[in-house]
Amino acid sequence: MDYLIPPDLLGIVAGTFTTISFLPQLLKTWNTKSAKDVSLGMFILFIGGVILWCAYGFEIHSSPVIIANMVTLIIASMILTMKLYFENSN
Repeated sequence: MDYLIPPDLLGIVAGTFTTISFLPQLLKTWNTKSAKDVSLGMFILFIGGVILWCAYGFEIHSSPVIIANMVTLIIASMILTMKLYFENSN
């Protein structure tokens, strides 16, 4: 089947966009040393979902899904860690 855009390329671009969307939050949290406006429940659920996406990526052998979600997991975990640290250090 001919594709307008190769599926893996589409996955890489989509994964890149969704992954880098968390960088402004990461930088803001780091620079302000505050994550009071970050929802703890949302990030816990989000990280759980990302872990499941990683598992799915491994099951279907999709590098774009695996890579994007592993990087997202790292960034989201950093934000969650900073939230917990900064809230407990005050």
